[in-house]
Amino acid sequence: MRCAVVGAGIAGLAIARELQGRGVEVAVYERTGVGAGASGVQPGGVRQQWGTRVACRLARESVAFWREATERLESRVPLELRRGGYLFTAKSAETLERLAENVRVQNEEGVPSRLVSADEAAELVPGLAADAIAGAAWCGEDGYFDRPQSVVEAFARGLDIRRQTVRRVGELDADAVVVAAGLDTRSLVPGLPLAAEDRLLFLSEPIGERLLEPLVVAPELAFAAKQLADGRVLASDLAGQSRTRIRQAIDELLPRLAYVTFALRVPGVYDVTPDRQPILGAVDDGVFVACGFSGHGFMIAPAVARIVAGAVLGERDPVLDVLGPDRFAAGRLVPEPQLV
Repeated sequence: MRCAVVGAGIAGLAIARELQGRGVEVAVYERTGVGAGASGVQPGGVRQQWGTRVACRLARESVAFWREATERLESRVPLELRRGGYLFTAKSAETLERLAENVRVQNEEGVPSRLVSADEAAELVPGLAADAIAGAAWCGEDGYFDRPQSVVEAFARGLDIRRQTVRRVGELDADAVVVAAGLDTRSLVPGLPLAAEDRLLFLSEPIGERLLEPLVVAPELAFAAKQLADGRVLASDLAGQSRTRIRQAIDELLPRLAYVTFALRVPGVYDVTPDRQPILGAVDDGVFVACGFSGHGFMIAPAVARIVAGAVLGERDPVLDVLGPDRFAAGRLVPEPQLV
């Protein structure tokens, strides 16, 4: 069997690698280069704290892979999943109740998350202003890869990657085609409800002092921040592209970052769906898609690779019944409440 994969981002590469490992002859088509899109700028975060069962299942399976990334992938550098933890804060009782419901779903799916008080949150994140929150949700297993682009490169190693612009699925000489081209999937598979959502990351210069170890997400402030292994502090305005909003959130929640200057701006774009869940599975005979990751394609790539490769080979994972392309017309959306 011969399969063509369109797109050399993390999803396309992981799917191609899985297919090749199962004896399929695979060629990856990419118009620019490996990781040239969103996969090349994403910060390497890996979390299991989601608000839907399907997202938790994809995350749990993927984390098991990520823990063994160095052994599973050929890389020039060690691929270590640093488990610094993710903390989701709540200012209001309403948000805390939503986090509690998410934790319940996560625990039922095997994710070891828990609710913590404001004081415990401040112990987990030194410098966090306990009086600014009502409580938080925490998972110590969540973390990030220090060099996520090295992970993308490791997936590409040993694959047949061809520099070519694909304009029609039908021009590819293959028994099956998987389109994993982010927003460009729309031009090859018309009718998919994909939209662009601009995102911007702000980074400081490297700082010698460890100011922030876990990743902190404050949904009500539309703010997230993390200090990377190289000392840079990463911050994001989840509602737009405003340094001012980031500064306001820091003053309220993490005052120890008050003197950090975010000099570097890194633009990116999410390919989002109406329910902020990916689209996985067949759209026609021999044509499959993996897109609409809404910013979390890196986190769940290993599970997505297994499921989509299986679909190409005639297997039917239950996740395809939840995240298939037909769910939009059928009104079976699965809105994800725990977004970053």
